[in-house]
Amino acid sequence: MFDWLRWFTQMENTKPFALVMFFVTFVGIIWYVYSNKKRSERFESYKNIPLNDDEDEQATHPEEK
Repeated sequence: MFDWLRWFTQMENTKPFALVMFFVTFVGIIWYVYSNKKRSERFESYKNIPLNDDEDEQATHPEEK
């Protein structure tokens, strides 16, 4: 009944399965990020968040340097 679990205990079966699983996950993430133009533009705007944070601090506390 649980022979399929015994299949995973053999390294020659587990390694290719893990490789395929991680590759499919990687392709899925890449497809998710680049599939929608609006999402791509939103992610592109996120790259400036650390720089915008410094500008916000200077705007709220201009006397501190």
